[in-house]
Amino acid sequence: MNRYRVVIIEPATLIAEGLQAILAAYPDVERVSCIEPNADIAHQLRITEPDVVLINMSVAHLMDSCEELESIPTIGIQSAIVAPATQNRFAHTITTFSSAEAVKSAIREVVATPSERSYAESHELSERERDVLVLVARGYTNKEIASELNISPHTVISHRKNIVHKTGIRSVAGLTVYAVLNKLIDSEQL
Repeated sequence: MNRYRVVIIEPATLIAEGLQAILAAYPDVERVSCIEPNADIAHQLRITEPDVVLINMSVAHLMDSCEELESIPTIGIQSAIVAPATQNRFAHTITTFSSAEAVKSAIREVVATPSERSYAESHELSERERDVLVLVARGYTNKEIASELNISPHTVISHRKNIVHKTGIRSVAGLTVYAVLNKLIDSEQL
C-alpha cells in the first residue's frame, strides 16, 4: 500500500484542521502537516517532503514565489469563485463542500498520475523546455527564467511541470543531474 505525505496550506484554521482530521484517519496517509500561508513555505516543504500539497486557491500566488511547489502535485482548495486560469494551475481541485471520500480520491488520483506514466516512452523535451531546464540547472528563479526567455512566469511554471512529467524528476538537483547527463549543460557552467 502506498502511503502519502500531505501538506495543507490553508489560511482558514477551521478548514485546515478539518482536512487534517479527515486525512489523519485515512490509512493511505502517512503524515499530514499544516503550513501557514505566511510561513517560510519553501523551508517547510523541504522538511516535510510531501507527495501532494492541498493549497487554498486564494493563496495560489504563493506558487509563483516558491519553486518547491512547482515540482509537487497540487490540489486546489476552492472556497470562493476563482478565475479559470487559477483553477488550471492545479492538478485537481476540491471545494469546501467536497466529501471526505472526494478529498481522498483526489489525493490518490493526483499522486498516482505521474507514476502511471512511462517515462521511457514519454516525449522528448521541447526546445523551450530544454531552455528552461538549463536555466533551472543554473539556479535561476521562475521570474529570472521568464525575463531571460521573454515569457510569462506562468508559462515557465507550465514548462517546468511538463519537464517533471516527461522526466519523472521533481527536484532541482535531480533536474540538474539530468541536464548534465544529457549534455544540455556542461558541469563547469553550474
